[in-house]
Amino acid sequence: WTEEHPEWPQAKPEQPHGRLPVLVEKSADGSADFVITESSNIERYLARVHGFLPADPKQAALQEQIRDLISDVGVFLGGYVQAKDEEGKKALFEKFEGLFETLVKVQTKLIKDNGNTGRLFGNSLSYADIVSYGFYKNVMIGIVKFDASIPALAKPKLTPEVAKLIATVEADPLVEKHTAKADSLVAAISA
Repeated sequence: WTEEHPEWPQAKPEQPHGRLPVLVEKSADGSADFVITESSNIERYLARVHGFLPADPKQAALQEQIRDLISDVGVFLGGYVQAKDEEGKKALFEKFEGLFETLVKVQTKLIKDNGNTGRLFGNSLSYADIVSYGFYKNVMIGIVKFDASIPALAKPKLTPEVAKLIATVEADPLVEKHTAKADSLVAAISA
């Protein structure tokens, strides 16, 4: 695959929905064969293509609902970080905190119900595992440049099961080769 960065905003009218990101699959002759947009749509499509989502629609939906819960938590976190007035900031933070606790509780139960393997579903890396790892990495490492208090709040709320999920995903060879040079999430939650 190749990553391309169109000139922005000049290329905006040429993009589906006038937005990025866009995934373009090309045929052997280099012409666009398949074009989709919207981050979550691209994410789910790639998860299906590469076998991280099960073929069974009900089993896939169980994983996708975890992604949707993570998205909801992220909306309130992003709103909190961007809010200007203290009253709005406080309300958004409370919503973030409540949904974050719900996410950890839901994931802890899923991990326990899955035999405490460090996986949310099954015995191999799943879509839900990957998006969960990415979310926690953003909360524990990425958000620091905007608000250093968030990791200190989130860290004590992580259960041993969620910590094991993070360690299991970070150690997975499919993930490790992409994260080896990045900050370790395991180290961040262990410090």
